[in-house]
Amino acid sequence: MGVPEDLLAAAKQCLSERGYARTTVRDIVAVSGSNLAAINYHFRSKDALLTQAMIEVTGEAVAEILKAFPDDTQEWFEAFWVELIESFRTNPTVWRANVETLAQAPHLPDVRARLAEGQALAQRELGRRMPRQDEAGAQVLLTLLIGLLVQWQIAPDSAPTSHDLAAGIRSLAVAAAG
Repeated sequence: MGVPEDLLAAAKQCLSERGYARTTVRDIVAVSGSNLAAINYHFRSKDALLTQAMIEVTGEAVAEILKAFPDDTQEWFEAFWVELIESFRTNPTVWRANVETLAQAPHLPDVRARLAEGQALAQRELGRRMPRQDEAGAQVLLTLLIGLLVQWQIAPDSAPTSHDLAAGIRSLAVAAAG
């Protein structure tokens, strides 16, 4: 691996161990074996490096979830939530760091722009995998995903289950249809 790859690997490790807000450039340098100037040279800033690391880690986690989409269009919705919730359980540091990164977005325009790109990509990918390749449905699905992620960070024991989400969406669809 080269210096940029070493820095990304170190940033991913630091995000996992320390979270976004508590990771310093010195932490990244210590883990990567690089020097302080390498971060600015290759990524412009610590925030840009951490954002890139978060986008990659989250993309990997979501790719694993999307692999589990069943071929049966009747079961895809609940199966998606089952896999997502399992990822929350098995990769808590990834998802915790994700929420911390989201919290930085209002203060850092570059981070906000990169996260907006990541969300647009996630929405397109979700829409492509939905049974009807529905862009509006993918937007709602991403919104629910982010909301569930936040609930899981605050109170995982009271967050909705996959079954609760499926039943709730059906109930809302009936209510919205009038």
